[in-house]
Amino acid sequence: MDWHRFTKPRRRIAGLITFLLLISGSFLRAQTSTVTAGKQGLGPEYDAAHEITVEGTIQRVVTQHMIGAPAGWHVMIAGPQGLVDAHLGPFLSDQTKSALRGGAPVQILGAMLSLNGKDFLLARQLTVGGRTVIVRSEHGLPVHERLPGESRPAGARKSNRAQQTGSGL
Repeated sequence: MDWHRFTKPRRRIAGLITFLLLISGSFLRAQTSTVTAGKQGLGPEYDAAHEITVEGTIQRVVTQHMIGAPAGWHVMIAGPQGLVDAHLGPFLSDQTKSALRGGAPVQILGAMLSLNGKDFLLARQLTVGGRTVIVRSEHGLPVHERLPGESRPAGARKSNRAQQTGSGL
């Protein structure tokens, strides 16, 4: 059998793969520089230095994703500053979700974000139905709401030794 018949297709395939890798690498570099130029991190940029507190009543609860808006639950709040779209994130407990009703008084601590020409309040702390819920960390990362007595996910549990000593590590 002639070995030349097998080497030519291999060279062509290797050349094609090399070409595709070079093209995709330059595309990824261009995409990365575009994303990091506007902000750092994975989600919307949270400006903790400019946190505000918004108080009012819930006009509407939005559970469906809106194009151009951060994903997760939103509440439209009517207050002295007008109508505010507050983003609560995707990790609310059922108890908190049930407290989010039209006409319910609410207080939200968070930071404003302008995204796609629209302003959103990225909630860090939500007070509704007599309960205060942490929605984001101090750095603006969404957190899972844990109810008292609720266990942590398996990957987030402290070791027995850390629990006995009171250490978080």
